[in-house]
Amino acid sequence: MSMSPQEIFEVASPAVSDPDATDQHVEAGQPITRGRLILKRFLRQKSGIAALVVLVLIFLLAYLGPYLTHWKFDDFDQTNILTGPDSNHFLGVDEVGRDVYARTLKGLQKSLVIGLVAALVTTSIAAVAGSIAGYFGKYVDIAVVWVIDLLLVLPGFLILAILSPALAGKTWLWLVVLLAVFGWMVTGRVVRGMAMSLRERDYVHAAKFMGVPAFTIIRRHLLPNMASLLIVDVTINVGGTILAETGLSFFGFGVQPPDVSLGTVLSDAQPLATTYPHVFMFGAGLLVLTVLCVSVIGDALRDAIDPSSGSSRL
Repeated sequence: MSMSPQEIFEVASPAVSDPDATDQHVEAGQPITRGRLILKRFLRQKSGIAALVVLVLIFLLAYLGPYLTHWKFDDFDQTNILTGPDSNHFLGVDEVGRDVYARTLKGLQKSLVIGLVAALVTTSIAAVAGSIAGYFGKYVDIAVVWVIDLLLVLPGFLILAILSPALAGKTWLWLVVLLAVFGWMVTGRVVRGMAMSLRERDYVHAAKFMGVPAFTIIRRHLLPNMASLLIVDVTINVGGTILAETGLSFFGFGVQPPDVSLGTVLSDAQPLATTYPHVFMFGAGLLVLTVLCVSVIGDALRDAIDPSSGSSRL
């Protein structure tokens, strides 16, 4: 008996287009969706929950903390240069009279924003480029792989340092774009490999048979099946991008004055790190704590998403 294209598609397409869709449990007669299953696994990992709580507190400190003092990051108090913490200046004053508390939190805000935005852009580029290369193959795949190989051999830090003078005084969004352009290649290769495997699935062939446009297939069937990888990649990229931005700004190639980030704060405070540690330690501690929390959350997400992980089994 012949079947219509719609019937072929319904038979070929799984109930949930996910390679891990079989990892489901039943509670009170209701199947647990993959999202709820991942959430349950994540909530059972105490280190991940603790890191998430600390990271939320860091965000609250960055955006609400400045309201606890009347000092702005660019105010000067010439009468209290290099004084230690007190009730007027919570973390003391630097060598030119700027409030360390206000200045560090302002820098933390910028580093967090750049880290989040650049991580999202980086993963988005990797997802689009990798899935297109893996799905279409042939000349499209060759072109994307050639671009990936070219960017991998280029010294990203050196190019950013060369371009920095030309971008001085412009919006910090240029820094986000440059960080993303030189940060998506490894994930792009992984996505390409996954797309090459997924395009051979029966439900993808059925969609092609029905005449579904290629980019609709990528959006509906390929990218959702790679969502787990992309979520973990964004999380990990946040920490890496914050470190990259901090390093560039520390050496004067990132965020430019009068704007500040953690990199510029640490760069200004570095000569005083041993003689006046209160100027340096708060920013350095926030940087280490932020990146550590993001890393722990990424590990916890990876364990929750991977059903073969010993810590993620129910």
